[in-house]
Amino acid sequence: MVDLQVHIGSVTLANPVLAAAGTFGYGLEFAQHLRLERLGALITKTLTRQPREGHPPPRLVETPSGMLNAVGLQNIGLDAFLRDKLPALPSLRVPVIVSILGESTGDAAAMASALDRADGVVAIELNLSCPNINRNAELGMRNSESFRTPNSELPTPMIAQDADATFEIVQAARGATKKPLIAKLSPDVTDLAPIAKAAERAGADALSLVNTFRGMSLDPVTRRSRIGTLTGGVSGPAIRPLAVYRVWYTAKTVRIPVIGLGGIVRAEDALEFFLAGASAVAVGTANFADPRTPLRVLDGLTRYLARHGLSSLRELQGSIQGE
Repeated sequence: MVDLQVHIGSVTLANPVLAAAGTFGYGLEFAQHLRLERLGALITKTLTRQPREGHPPPRLVETPSGMLNAVGLQNIGLDAFLRDKLPALPSLRVPVIVSILGESTGDAAAMASALDRADGVVAIELNLSCPNINRNAELGMRNSESFRTPNSELPTPMIAQDADATFEIVQAARGATKKPLIAKLSPDVTDLAPIAKAAERAGADALSLVNTFRGMSLDPVTRRSRIGTLTGGVSGPAIRPLAVYRVWYTAKTVRIPVIGLGGIVRAEDALEFFLAGASAVAVGTANFADPRTPLRVLDGLTRYLARHGLSSLRELQGSIQGE
């Protein structure tokens, strides 16, 4: 027997393989086809306080070894989720982590407070790094120079690109809930260290990285974007080496657990993140091709540990030889 348990704040998960936000809907969509109870946890599609229609199609385009998406955070809103979706989720027998994005620090605190009172939610993920929303920067340091977009055609900066803004919104959510908080960070920064440390100081119990890289895909024939917006988020195997590096760097920077994601398709991919120092992993883009991927990753991790005589993934965590 191998020990696959992982601790995220006060919550203990049976194993470290999670379904990433935005790739498994609200959880119920796959219940009839998969043994979701085998997952370490399911992270819901990111919710905002009010419903969002998202961006116009096309929203997805294939890129070399990956995908570019510009969904725009389409979701039913927190109230509808609590009323219509959450009551059915306990039947899945899988820990549910709810992903949220607040439109202001007060908004984030209100959402965290509502989820704190909700049964069936084991933790909250704060999405601070969605590259697919373009709005006036209302989060955190609203008067900060870093949150003034000089050109209306340019994307709005993300909260996770500013250490002060990250601190403020994590602190606001922390004050509104006792449930574990996971701060989801962006890879599109010069240095992750000050931002990761800010989230840790503000009370985050874990960090999740990386979110997608902001990118573009242009059609030379039409001279237009291949997606409905000009920019989107790049994910998939193409970004895995970049993600593994950032997990390694961040895991050496903070003392709280790091959840690694970015291009995981096989157990061997997940093992890279554990070697880099991750405590858990989340499978995202691969779910679009085959939602059974997280379970295959889990089975592969179990076989790897048995084959190498390891009793726990903790023996593997951060154990790069010759570092």
